[in-house]
Amino acid sequence: MLEIFIKGGPVMYPLLACSILVLTVIIERALFWISVNMHRNRHLIDEVLELCRTGDWESVRIKTKGSKDFIIKILLTGIVHREFSMTKAMESAAAEEIRKLRRYMGVLDTMITVAPLLGIFGTVIGIIMSFEALGSAGIEHPQAVTAGIAQALITTATGLGIAILSVFPYNYFNSRIEKAALNIEKYATSLEIVYEKLIQPSIAQKEDNT
Repeated sequence: MLEIFIKGGPVMYPLLACSILVLTVIIERALFWISVNMHRNRHLIDEVLELCRTGDWESVRIKTKGSKDFIIKILLTGIVHREFSMTKAMESAAAEEIRKLRRYMGVLDTMITVAPLLGIFGTVIGIIMSFEALGSAGIEHPQAVTAGIAQALITTATGLGIAILSVFPYNYFNSRIEKAALNIEKYATSLEIVYEKLIQPSIAQKEDNT
């Protein structure tokens, strides 16, 4: 591997940096999603919605204390601000949580584009070196061209390899983000509906009094 790396020329160094960066992001995001899965508590979410139907806000506070489920955090933000603007509060909290879910995804996206371009750049440099060697040694010594051709092929293969291996986790993490966003919307809408039904009698009573 070291010999191949050396034959790849100077472009292999930025490609190595890209591969390390990609691997770091993939490991960090994988650990992040494992943590998210460990903290998910769908049963508690259903309990919270049921308690909200009766307006038992104190029980909601007690049951959700210490919860790290991101959906519960969003629902709690809406509940805390229910008398002002529940929808706006949950939208703001959801935007913050989705920002955390999307963290470093731009890095993977960039590497998928940059790595093949660096590989092509290395290919161009290798071809230039081949022609220079050919001009110096003459056509009767084709072995002088092989170093440039090797560099061209190695950098192209390396750049494509980094991009290909980055695409799979990138698409997987994006699918998880989309699923999480749909779940946030689903439960936030459920809470809004529950709260509207809860406050409808009091609103009707106020209208009758006026």
